[in-house]
Amino acid sequence: MVLTWLMLFGAIFCEVVATLSLRASEGFSRFVWVVPVVLGYGICFFLLAKVLDRGMPTALTYGVWSCVGIIATAVIAHFAFRDPLNWRMWLGMAIIIAGIIVLQWGSHTAVR
Repeated sequence: MVLTWLMLFGAIFCEVVATLSLRASEGFSRFVWVVPVVLGYGICFFLLAKVLDRGMPTALTYGVWSCVGIIATAVIAHFAFRDPLNWRMWLGMAIIIAGIIVLQWGSHTAVR
């Protein structure tokens, strides 16, 4: 079970790196960023497939992946690219977190 969660957080890390690299590529005009985009998304989806294969419920997997990915990307992009991050956005992220908690409560499937 711990390995499954580590794989999920590895997928999240790779997705965040890929998304931020996509932003840094400036529409692929800065070609050096293409490699982390392609590798990040490729590894991310490979790890997600493994997490699902290990028995984690799909809704929980996707919920945690998207929730943590959205929050990490928003916060890092705020500092790295000066993207906006205001109280409404923080409120939205809090609501997303609450939704993931409810998903976790509803998930009774054992994860290997």
